[in-house]
Amino acid sequence: MNDQEKSKHLEQIIQSAQRLGIELDQAEALQWLAAVAIAQGEDDISVDIKSGVFGHKVTMLDFSTKELAHFRRIGALVGFEDIPDEVETALALSGSAAQSKIQKYPGDADFFERINILAHTKEKACAILARVIKEKVYSTFKGPAYQLIEAKFGSYPQDVVVNGKHIGANGPISWNPEELLAGEKVVESESGEPLRITWESASLDPGWCKLDWVVADAAHGHLVNASNMLDVTWESPQGDIVPLDGYLDPYFQEVYLEAESIPLFSKLAKHVSSDALDEYVTALEKEVKKYITKSINYGKAARRMYNIFRLTGEYEEAAYIRELFDEPSTILYQIWSLIRTMDDCFIEGKSITIEQLLNHADRLIMNVVDVLEGGEETEVVRLLLRLRDILSREQTGQALSPQAEAARAELINIVNNFFYEKLTAIPTIKGYMDTVAK
Repeated sequence: MNDQEKSKHLEQIIQSAQRLGIELDQAEALQWLAAVAIAQGEDDISVDIKSGVFGHKVTMLDFSTKELAHFRRIGALVGFEDIPDEVETALALSGSAAQSKIQKYPGDADFFERINILAHTKEKACAILARVIKEKVYSTFKGPAYQLIEAKFGSYPQDVVVNGKHIGANGPISWNPEELLAGEKVVESESGEPLRITWESASLDPGWCKLDWVVADAAHGHLVNASNMLDVTWESPQGDIVPLDGYLDPYFQEVYLEAESIPLFSKLAKHVSSDALDEYVTALEKEVKKYITKSINYGKAARRMYNIFRLTGEYEEAAYIRELFDEPSTILYQIWSLIRTMDDCFIEGKSITIEQLLNHADRLIMNVVDVLEGGEETEVVRLLLRLRDILSREQTGQALSPQAEAARAELINIVNNFFYEKLTAIPTIKGYMDTVAK
């Protein structure tokens, strides 16, 4: 497609956006398209000298330093410390948090951290990882403004049944707070026999590692789910780099928070597969297919399609989806996520106070009132008021989850309708979705 054809294609998308009530500014869109095209032709890493953050140049186009201090405060909680001659770390933002310039209503505070362990053997590296994660769990288990919710560490050695759900061998092991403190969990084998898994045995095959907290964000007046997904590597004395989960993640959607991490990032980036971009896009397309055919969530599908389009040269479509994230209705996607956050910390022994939960509920209700109207507003507000009533009476013996899930189901239905209508109205995007679905 030559420049004239691209300009005509963009004009068609802008006209479609205007018909749909999407404010897509042509001059701004052209400016972003030019910036993306330039970024693709240069070295792929950009450093913001003033703030010290760095990342892939196309990713950096979507990042704003406006909330950087806020994310660094949360990063101080979720991030791991360097240990001289043993552990090297590089903490980054990912997901909507890394796209703060365009995600007017981001969901969770998602972090991504590269942890490189220097050890003589892989077994020793796994033991060090088990130790530092356990130390992180104990030091951040709960406090006045945060509560650890879950950790993923280790892989199941065989097919198991957990709370009635079948999980295949090599699936990630999820640890709740009680199991983390005990250092062990009991599941069932496929034949129904109890199977005891200890933290030490899980360390032999760490697999996919991730930790989740709920944080009371005083600056913004609400709760937020903060997570840290770990990409752990072992560096041998000979300098070989070995991913402990078998795969070294690419860097197409991370914004690293400290310039001091550049040496580690540069060392690891040399070992990223030459096919990393193609593999990354393929992985995203699998997720798009899942969210438009099975676990229906057109908001999540839109986020992934944006990343696909901006990295594969479909810039006009990317510019259109980019604008969708700024629409008032997309705040409902954030509310959908925040209800889960509220549900996560409605537990016995929680450190998040009832007052913090009530303030969170009030904010969600006001956001819904601002965006919705008519029957939709009435139903969602009714469900949220029911949640608030349970919280106000502090009925910890009464399950919040059924009420929370009812509100989330109503919200995601509205969000799905919004994104489905806007995405399928653009023929090229609809064609792409149809192709992926097949």
